[in-house]
Amino acid sequence: MLRYLHGMLLIPNMSIVGRNSELELLEKWWKRPDEGMAIIWGRRRIGKTALAEAFSEGKRVLFHTGTNSAANAELRVISRLAKPLVDSQTRDLIDRPFTDWIDCLDALAMTAKNERVLLVLDEFPELEKSSPELSSILRAFWDRVAKKTKLRILLAGSAVTWMEELQTERSALHGRFTLKLQLHPLAPMHVAAMLPKLAPAACAQVWGLVGGVPLYLKWWEQAQPIEENLRELFCGPGAKLLHEGEYILATEASNSDLARQCLFAIANGRTRYSEIKDAIMTSPARVLEDLIALRLVKRVVPVTEITGRSKLSYYAIADNFLAFWLGPLSKYRSEIARGLGESILPVLLDEIDDFMGARWEDAYRQHLRHLANLQQLRHQRIVAIGSFWRRGPDPAELDAIALAGRSREVVCIGEAKWTREVDASRILPTLTKKAYSLPAVSPTVQYSICARGSVINAPDDCLVITAKDIFSPKSS
Repeated sequence: MLRYLHGMLLIPNMSIVGRNSELELLEKWWKRPDEGMAIIWGRRRIGKTALAEAFSEGKRVLFHTGTNSAANAELRVISRLAKPLVDSQTRDLIDRPFTDWIDCLDALAMTAKNERVLLVLDEFPELEKSSPELSSILRAFWDRVAKKTKLRILLAGSAVTWMEELQTERSALHGRFTLKLQLHPLAPMHVAAMLPKLAPAACAQVWGLVGGVPLYLKWWEQAQPIEENLRELFCGPGAKLLHEGEYILATEASNSDLARQCLFAIANGRTRYSEIKDAIMTSPARVLEDLIALRLVKRVVPVTEITGRSKLSYYAIADNFLAFWLGPLSKYRSEIARGLGESILPVLLDEIDDFMGARWEDAYRQHLRHLANLQQLRHQRIVAIGSFWRRGPDPAELDAIALAGRSREVVCIGEAKWTREVDASRILPTLTKKAYSLPAVSPTVQYSICARGSVINAPDDCLVITAKDIFSPKSS
């Protein structure tokens, strides 16, 4: 089936990386009878449009992206896109374009009377800005026509707060969505599929700096060294990623100066509640809740804490790119914009290894979760994997602990080092000593060591993980 998008004929068999589970859910939604509408949302650049395009391959589809134009202008574009679908003997959409949204939906419903048609409204918030009544029109249309047609409607958008508001009880569309997909950055194991020419350690570094945002990964020139990529993406007045963080904040934190202050404080080392409070000079409680809901910030507690209300908690920027943009890069952005990027580049390079430490630990924990799902850890029935720390007279800190079963028994203890080589014989005695101070440690606890390049002198029963395990195409 040929498909038209924005008036252009597209070639079939489009493929995307790391979204197989989302595609499967969309296909199930498409095939089941009596389904409601579907909604996809997530921050800009995350791949919503690519996912919707890949899903709509081979289907009778009208795919329109909102531009915040006047309603009649949007409808004229939709009329041109709908021309291949609507029977020309019934209506010439060039001479008689849709007059309003009700006219548009009714015509598509007639077209889908006997054969399914997919209507994709991308950047839906932009459509609602010029047509505030659109949600109510969609609700009335769906309630009136849904069982009489094979039309399927998919809404997508980048304004996370707006898209989530569509699903609340206050929204006219509440209860009409039977499929809800929030897209997140790609996991480490999928990055290598987008960067197949890079060595695993280089993939890890790229992921640490720009995260799992597909478009940022696409912009990374695999044939060029890291210095050249930093120069092109960050260290010039017109660099693609120099101002990208500002666009993210403008979309998701635009209504709160306190939100921005919190984000900058956290990214620059003020991670505990009291430190954030001192930095912004007021209570950050509500702001932090909002930032966590937007997935810009995460609250981290020791994995052994069940309630999540631990006094040991701290806050971290949830996205790698934003952490780099708000952290190391923020000190130099204004001078880069003034043309000093070439001089700043080696200084920025010097900071990368320090910045990568926390990112590498996170990649390690994500990989352990992946292994647990595949039943490839020594112990099964894993219920939690996370970091652990304890203060007081006998402090301890561990990069990863796996808990199993209802008793939450400690079955795996690990440490990650962002170094090319780690000597297991020097680390394992310390891990063993720390294990004695943990609650409910399994007598068959497994030890694990993670390094960027290699682990030497590791016993056979030690779980060794390197960048090659986490960032390799076969993992995707």
